[in-house]
Amino acid sequence: MTPDPITQDPHRLRELSGGHGLAIRAIHAPFLLMTRRVWGTEPVAKIFRSIDLAENVGAPLVVVHPPCRWQAGYGRWLDEQLPRLPERTEVKVAVENVFPITISGRRKVTFHARQTLDHLARFPHVVLDTSHAAVAGHDLLDAYRRLADRLEHIHLSNNAGRGWDSHLPVDRGVLDIDGFLDHLAAERFPGTISLELDLRPYLDTGTALHELLVGHRELCGTRLSLPV
Repeated sequence: MTPDPITQDPHRLRELSGGHGLAIRAIHAPFLLMTRRVWGTEPVAKIFRSIDLAENVGAPLVVVHPPCRWQAGYGRWLDEQLPRLPERTEVKVAVENVFPITISGRRKVTFHARQTLDHLARFPHVVLDTSHAAVAGHDLLDAYRRLADRLEHIHLSNNAGRGWDSHLPVDRGVLDIDGFLDHLAAERFPGTISLELDLRPYLDTGTALHELLVGHRELCGTRLSLPV
């Protein structure tokens, strides 16, 4: 979800989904810096509005971030109320892995109170972002193994390996995405995968953007269809 009203409008999303033949399998609640004021600033209220949107477009999953250090109330809600959410809705709410931020190339600052894999593994449902894992210094296959029993969704991209969240095309970075996809195929990963890429370098050239997205879709389809 972005500040663009179309991304918040279930009617337009259903039209786009039907017109392009693409099911909407996950809604990312407005927890990014660029969406900090979308639907207010209270995280639990954002979650419930995102659940409502997901129900309206047929998406089974809502992606959220762990609490920042100053969001004690949200942290309590995750501990106490998130496990009870199935009593209210069939939509699953999954918490995404995040990472510390490096300031001026030296000091690492932790904004989120629960960003380790051990913290993440306590939630009923989780999301693994491969670029975030690289910034945090996690081995990708180890992170998958530690979260596999509750892993619902994967944000797939590569990373430059320079300590920042680059979301590069999958074939341009330090991560072995081909090997990771092969492992998912071998494990018969039952969840969903989104290509979460920084597409800004391609926005001025429709052909390049189209080729990148089609190529990524074909690569993922081929890797995930490998025989076990």
